[in-house]
Amino acid sequence: MKKIISVVGARPQFIKCAALSPVLKKYFNEIIVHTGQHYDENMSDVFFKELQIPQPNYNLEVGSDTSCRQIGKMIIRFENVIEKEKPDLVIVFGDTNSTAAASIVAVKHGIKLAHVEAGLREFNKYIPEESNKLITDILADFYFCPTPTAVDILKNMGITCGVYNTGDVMIDIIEKYRYYIENNTQILDKLHLSKYKYVFVTCHRAANTDNPQNLKNILKAINSLNKKVVFPVHPRTQKIIKENNLDNLMISPYIIKTEPLSYFDSQTLIMYADYVITDSGGVTKEAYYHKVPGILVDTQTEWIETVNEGWNKQAGPNTEKILNFATSIERPNFHSNCLGDGHASEKIAKILLDNL
Repeated sequence: MKKIISVVGARPQFIKCAALSPVLKKYFNEIIVHTGQHYDENMSDVFFKELQIPQPNYNLEVGSDTSCRQIGKMIIRFENVIEKEKPDLVIVFGDTNSTAAASIVAVKHGIKLAHVEAGLREFNKYIPEESNKLITDILADFYFCPTPTAVDILKNMGITCGVYNTGDVMIDIIEKYRYYIENNTQILDKLHLSKYKYVFVTCHRAANTDNPQNLKNILKAINSLNKKVVFPVHPRTQKIIKENNLDNLMISPYIIKTEPLSYFDSQTLIMYADYVITDSGGVTKEAYYHKVPGILVDTQTEWIETVNEGWNKQAGPNTEKILNFATSIERPNFHSNCLGDGHASEKIAKILLDNL
């Protein structure tokens, strides 16, 4: 039986692994490596428990640091795992520092590399996630693309071998737990919310948290909405709010500030929101899949189809644009369901079984 190492480190990757891992284990000896990029209870452990992901075989315990130091630590510690386990394939997910670091180690050791969520671009190499994507897609052997656009982007880069449009594995998890997500009304009751009568907000990207003025503009807009706002605050965002005395922009009686939420609670709150405001790629596509409109507070997105179809509008960290879009929110008539059919994991496992 071929041996595969799946590398995770951040909460979106835990969700993707939760979809793919049970299928891989039918055909391969899978070893899960957690880099420790996200490491506290709300950002890591709760996802392993809730989504029934097997406990990692290795935890590199890298923790927080600058991107370069974090990647350096991951490379050194992951190389020790590679030398011991000698896998046939390394699977990486998305666009985090964990993704780039594991990709470099795999290729340096002559091990084949599979990239789940390949081909996405924001066309700005100075965005941390973008440089991680570029590194990984230059080095990969198997490209598992979530959308047709991702396939086209790789083609424009001259990459056509080993490219597959499988759909998005995160949709697999939504479909697997759809009944529970739809009926998880406890979180609505707990926060005193009515369906479609509130806004779901997330904000954590470096472009907004590392620029206090951008964060201030976003918070000013949220504070001005005359509708209940559910805002699970990322630890990084909370740190910047505190350091820059921005708590005064969170005083609206409509704002419900929470700790980072579990996967199921997040999905339920996205599903029943009137609309979302986010800089998260994950929330952007999940809202689209749930047919919930969104306002993007980032200046670019890799989920181009959601914007082209009118489900998401790009305001960037601009208070006036955010508020203008908020007053004209609507649900478009057209929805191409470009993220796939909820069976991406099975497609990926079959491709690997036939080609590895």
